[in-house]
Amino acid sequence: MTIYRLKDAATLAEASYKAGRIVSPRVIKSLDHDDVQAHLLDGNILLLPGSNSVRDYVKFNLRPLRLGGQQFVLKHATDSEKGASGTKWHQGFLRYAVEIFEWLKTENVGPNYIIGHSLGAAAAQILSKTYNAPAIGFAAPRPKWSKHGVVRDGRCLLVNRTDDPVPKVPSTYHHMGQTKLFKSAKHQTLFAHSMRHYIDIIEEDNKFKTLPETWGG
Repeated sequence: MTIYRLKDAATLAEASYKAGRIVSPRVIKSLDHDDVQAHLLDGNILLLPGSNSVRDYVKFNLRPLRLGGQQFVLKHATDSEKGASGTKWHQGFLRYAVEIFEWLKTENVGPNYIIGHSLGAAAAQILSKTYNAPAIGFAAPRPKWSKHGVVRDGRCLLVNRTDDPVPKVPSTYHHMGQTKLFKSAKHQTLFAHSMRHYIDIIEEDNKFKTLPETWGG
């Protein structure tokens, strides 16, 4: 049974972009192939950073509609395909998740816990169902075609800001699991999507207690 404090998960998600900063749990292996990045930590914790290049946005179908604006769209947003379970997913997010799945298969590892941000949070939702593992996603886009729940749907916790446009797309798709939407008193007009601002709302929630302190099991 693996349970994570939300603040610790957020700290790891922020550090995932520069894995050399992660001290504990120790990074065991990392994937950096074909524009897909992932880290496997001690305890088989799977850590998934989000997009870190323009190529990621184009290749996996998430891109900004206008520079400096809040509105985001997905290229070919109606394109979806069935995963191994038969669930229909947005094909860009599924493609990203499959790269990670194939890497873990090669390493003969199944994750006990999954943490992701942005594009990584989209993949975390899919892989949570694949491995029946608890997952936390920050700034998570919507990967699931069906608006109805699916088997193992409830293993995900998604933490999204109301001023972050990415969790609203693609508008015809849906989130997995339980979504907590947080309205910050410190509204951001441009950079709300960064993990730094997600750490801020967890600290801000100390007053309101609207977010769970831990997740997993």
